[in-house]
Amino acid sequence: MLVWKKAGAAKARIPAGQRIYAVGDIHGRADLLAAVLKRIDDDLRTRPVAEPLQIFLGDYIDRGPQSRTVLDILIERRQQHRMVLLKGNHELFAIEILRNPAVLDDWIKMGGLSTLLSYGVELRDCGSIKETEIAGAFRRVLPESHQDFFLHLTASFSCGDFFFTHAGVRPGIPLHQQREQDLLWIRDEFLSHEEGFGKIVVHGHSPSTEPEFRANRINIDTGAYATGRLTCLVLEGDEAVCL
Repeated sequence: MLVWKKAGAAKARIPAGQRIYAVGDIHGRADLLAAVLKRIDDDLRTRPVAEPLQIFLGDYIDRGPQSRTVLDILIERRQQHRMVLLKGNHELFAIEILRNPAVLDDWIKMGGLSTLLSYGVELRDCGSIKETEIAGAFRRVLPESHQDFFLHLTASFSCGDFFFTHAGVRPGIPLHQQREQDLLWIRDEFLSHEEGFGKIVVHGHSPSTEPEFRANRINIDTGAYATGRLTCLVLEGDEAVCL
C-alpha cells in the first residue's frame, strides 16, 4: 500500500465526507477489474463513507481479451454506484469506426483486434475482408447499451483540488480550456512539466511499473493488460492511498 501526501503547507484535498476511488487503464482485463471492484466494495463495508465516488480513467477496451465483458461489468455497476466514466483514446476508435470504417487499420494497430474478437467479429483473412464489412459486423453485434456507453463518456472531471482525465493536460492552458485532443492523447509535454497545473492531475495513458506520485500529478496506469496490475487510487481528505 502506497500513501502520498503533497508537500507544502497547502495540501491537496477533496471535500469532507467524500471518498474517491480512481481506477486506471483496464484494457480488456475483466478479471483484474472484478478484483479491484471487490477491493472497493470490501473497503466500503469496512470504512463506510457518506459520498463515495468511483472514477474510471478510460481505455476500457483493446489489447486485453475481455473488452466486451469489461463494459458489461461497468454498465451493470453504474446502476447501483456513483460513477464517473472518462473517455480514453482507445474508445475514440470504437466510436469512430461506426461512422468511418477507414480507421480500422489504425484501430487494429492500437489493439482493436482483441476488442472485435471479444464481440465475436472474426477477421480470419484481413486481406480479403473490406473495412466496411468489418465495421458493419461490429455495428450489428454492438449492444445498444454499449454504444450508449461509448457515446456518453466524458473527457474530464474535477473534485476538490484534483482534476481527473485520461492522458493529462497541456501546460500553460487553464484546466477549463483544455482541448479533448490533449486530454486523451498528450504525453511528453505533460509528463515532463514540473510546475503546477492548478490542481493535481490524476491520469493514466502512460504505463508505468508503479503508480507515479509527483507534486503536480498522479499516474495510475500500471499497464494492466501486460503486467496484471490494475491500480485503484483512493482519495480522502488530503490523503492518497493505492488500494
